[in-house]
Amino acid sequence: MQRTLLSEMAIKFCCFSQEPVDDVDSWGESIEKLLSCKSGQMAFQDFLKSEYSEENILFWLACEEYKKITSAPEMISRANQIYTEFVQTEAPRQVNIDSGTRTNITNNISEPTLNSFDMAQKMIFSLMARDCYPRFLKSDIYQSILQNHGKS
Repeated sequence: MQRTLLSEMAIKFCCFSQEPVDDVDSWGESIEKLLSCKSGQMAFQDFLKSEYSEENILFWLACEEYKKITSAPEMISRANQIYTEFVQTEAPRQVNIDSGTRTNITNNISEPTLNSFDMAQKMIFSLMARDCYPRFLKSDIYQSILQNHGKS
């Protein structure tokens, strides 16, 4: 039954994705390549969900979207959403950042800039690259996707 679920996930990520199928092979080269395509993000998110650490990729993606904001009102609104969901103490999806970074964000949240979450995002990226990504490469999820990609 586990094998069937993994095969279904592989199909979801590779066959219905808008990404070139060749990208699957590049996911093993670096976390940057994995996160540069939507299907890679989805596969990594499913893996992190299985490890109860999905907040890391969700925070990282929220920060990436936040950096694209062009209007001040939208920036303030979105900064507060990110802060409430991921940064503040006891947030529902609190990310693991040091207290100094958390305090700095807290102190500046009333006047956010496009760089408000940069330090925290770098910390979470580093955590994912150092800890989660190597386990993802060894996971049944990734191995199943690779196997199914090789059959096409």
